[in-house]
Amino acid sequence: MFIPFSTFCYVLISTPSFTVTSSFFLGSLCGVHLRSAERLRKLCCVNRGTFIKVGQHLGALDYLLPEEYTRTLKVLHSQAPQSTRQEIEQVIREDLGKEIKELFVSFEYTPLGAASLAQVHKAVLQDGRTVAVKIQHPKVQAQSSKDILLIEVLLLVVKQIFPDFEFMWLVEEAKKNLPLELDFLHEGRNAEKVADMFKNFDFLKVPRIYWELSSSRVLLMEFMEGGQVNDRAYMERNGIDVNEISRNLGKLYSEMIFVNGFVHCDPHPGNVLVKKCPASGKAHIILLDHGLYQVLSESFRMDYCRLWQALIKADMKRVQKYSRRLGAGDMYPLFACVVTARSWEAVNRGIDKSPVSASEDMEIRSNTAAYLPQITQLLNNVPRQMLLLLKTNDLLRGIELALNTRASASSFLNMSRCCIRAVSKYQRSKSHSLYRKAQISLTEALSLWQISLYELFLWLKGSQLGNWVIALLRRRHHSMY
Repeated sequence: MFIPFSTFCYVLISTPSFTVTSSFFLGSLCGVHLRSAERLRKLCCVNRGTFIKVGQHLGALDYLLPEEYTRTLKVLHSQAPQSTRQEIEQVIREDLGKEIKELFVSFEYTPLGAASLAQVHKAVLQDGRTVAVKIQHPKVQAQSSKDILLIEVLLLVVKQIFPDFEFMWLVEEAKKNLPLELDFLHEGRNAEKVADMFKNFDFLKVPRIYWELSSSRVLLMEFMEGGQVNDRAYMERNGIDVNEISRNLGKLYSEMIFVNGFVHCDPHPGNVLVKKCPASGKAHIILLDHGLYQVLSESFRMDYCRLWQALIKADMKRVQKYSRRLGAGDMYPLFACVVTARSWEAVNRGIDKSPVSASEDMEIRSNTAAYLPQITQLLNNVPRQMLLLLKTNDLLRGIELALNTRASASSFLNMSRCCIRAVSKYQRSKSHSLYRKAQISLTEALSLWQISLYELFLWLKGSQLGNWVIALLRRRHHSMY
């Protein structure tokens, strides 16, 4: 009951009648949020499994919950309770039919990381290959359906007390996604699919799956290590270009969302690693944990592409049109703000025109409280596909924030390219005229050329050579007059 009470208090004092508030009272409110968030985290840890998964999802709702909740619950991504040695051995024995010592030359019982559904161990096979062994917590499968039912009942009770509390979509998403996440063979197939889909991206690495020693509860993978993608200090120590990593991560996810419609929906820092290849000197992005993917329908993907094109161009008529088509209705301004995590003023001005300022960030957080009932209603109205995309967007923004690359021009250029390619491909598939297809391809090529030209201009503007050329032109201009 702690979530609705403190959230309700937060909304109450953020209404206009409470705008003049003492710093002491605000400090007390923050303390209430923090204590409630800590109790919720402990509740998730005690109940484990599905409760931790829901807690992780809440921790990604930066656009909806107070910072004390999201900051406290984010630790569940990497500090979840661990299975015991006996439990690990039991799962290996039951699923692979052998003891650990028969399968591995060495096996590190201290996990590399523990999450809501499983934990990962480093091991060496009899043939000398170093592998990562993902082992499901033994009671998760049997307990998950009961946990979801319990959470559903609790949320229904809370909704009776607080009618504005609309979080039933969390249960709906858990019912749909949890069975898939609990099947590690499904995860392995996803890993192979995404590795093949992006085989031309030389910066992307996806661990190879060893099927002969995998089951629905045990997944053996190629061992890969690196620093977490939000660890700027690690990148600086290892000579990794932070901007290049941010640019490539944006490129990868733009391709996933706009072009392929197959989206890795859990890019928290523990699942995205970076490492510099000693041989080539190139920085690699290592993508882990492929249990949760969102497959986007063609109609949804096209509407989402066109919405982002409108947002980047600050075309408010088209923002309204495609927001409505995505279920936002009259709440399209709020929807635009939630999708971009920008203020309405910034959306109208153009989200690529300026980075997020501290004052804008504060405005967004305070408005989140004031519009909480409308946001929860909005989340109930939009297609279910949108919910995981919003979570993914928030996790990616968190990485950009840590790297200090948020709202960079390169990310919008990558998105624009992918949107143009995706829409053009769709238009060609619907056209039966060779002339029309050629026309679409020519328009696509011109649009992509314009983006490349603009990118070159930005590079020249920021480079020493560009500054030298600009200074030379200015001197020449002054000499003429």
